[in-house]
Amino acid sequence: MTAKGTVLTALSIVPNRELAGQFSLAVEHTRAFQIVAELKQYPSPQTLEMRLRQTKPDVILLDLATDLDVACELIRSVLALNHPTHVVGLHVRNDSDAILRSLRMGATEFLYAPFDAQIQTEAITRLRRLLQPGPAEDIQPGSLVVFTSVKPGSGASTLAAQTAFALRRTTSQRVLLADFDLMGGIIGFYLKLTNTKSLVDALQFADYPSDTPWPPLVATSDGVDILPAPETPHTGPIDAARLHAVLEHARMNYDWIVIDLPVVFQRLSLMTISESDHAFLVSTSELPSLHLARKAVNLLDQLGFPKERFQIMVNRVNRRDEIGGSDIEKLFNCSVNSRIPNDYFSLHRAVTLGQPVDGHCELGKAIEGLAGRLSGITAQDKKRTGLSDSRAVLSTVQ
Repeated sequence: MTAKGTVLTALSIVPNRELAGQFSLAVEHTRAFQIVAELKQYPSPQTLEMRLRQTKPDVILLDLATDLDVACELIRSVLALNHPTHVVGLHVRNDSDAILRSLRMGATEFLYAPFDAQIQTEAITRLRRLLQPGPAEDIQPGSLVVFTSVKPGSGASTLAAQTAFALRRTTSQRVLLADFDLMGGIIGFYLKLTNTKSLVDALQFADYPSDTPWPPLVATSDGVDILPAPETPHTGPIDAARLHAVLEHARMNYDWIVIDLPVVFQRLSLMTISESDHAFLVSTSELPSLHLARKAVNLLDQLGFPKERFQIMVNRVNRRDEIGGSDIEKLFNCSVNSRIPNDYFSLHRAVTLGQPVDGHCELGKAIEGLAGRLSGITAQDKKRTGLSDSRAVLSTVQ
């Protein structure tokens, strides 16, 4: 036994002896695996079956680095035996191809050198949950909130990112922030993320069981899981069925999924809006942006989207702006959710530092108010529960 639960018994299949040594040293610290048998070469399917029957391990620790093709065939053999064990892939580095192929073949976890203790602990927790499932829970799917602009540069990415951080602060629930702008997404740049996966990678997990933990694709920033845009712009088509599967998987693993979309007129944006619980069309108060916002509202209306599913959000509002909220609602024949103040200096500081905007500034208060409206947690609620000492003030158009 360990302080955190039962030690998992393991059959080790690691031809790479340097990798085996690194993992053994790491296990000495976590003491989470007890290696009951060790194979220094990839076995035949018959030998593998025999050793599984002899040792009855909880997991198989499988070297993916020496020969990924052979390792994937062994994973297939394990699944064909219908043996109650899970495969944990081991690798010398965080190799995306090995992750994708092994998980799609049926591996449960992926660990890589130098085998960070925290990552090991999280993987072991998930494995114990699979091996010793608790009482069935009625899992409520998470809420899907999307932000799309009517014109590039309207600030939808900023509002999506800051709303995700505000939801995390307000609710303390699980939040995923995803950048679906596959051609020019900038959330990863804003948050100074490197070596990340994207929606393009997530789509390859469309057949991954929805009740298992989210695959190892996301980065983390200030308690929010991040799925950035791809580093290389993606121009290929997106399959609607696979997109739906990814979104459903996210709903089962997060309480809030906040998505930054490209401009509303793109196919990917329209497909995602159709799946959403709350959709915000971000415009500025300049006439060209308002013109495109009206076209967007008409398009969504023609496509049959109910108007209660989407709302206009006017960004970068100055006090001297002549056009009022009621005028905009008449212009669009659509409700205007909010008017976000133009707080350039606070935003510039947050982007420069790669962190959430200060909740006490004018922009921060507006974002906190939006998060409160989405979650149903008011400023008074937060004062009573001590969730936050900042006031959630949002300039809502009546």
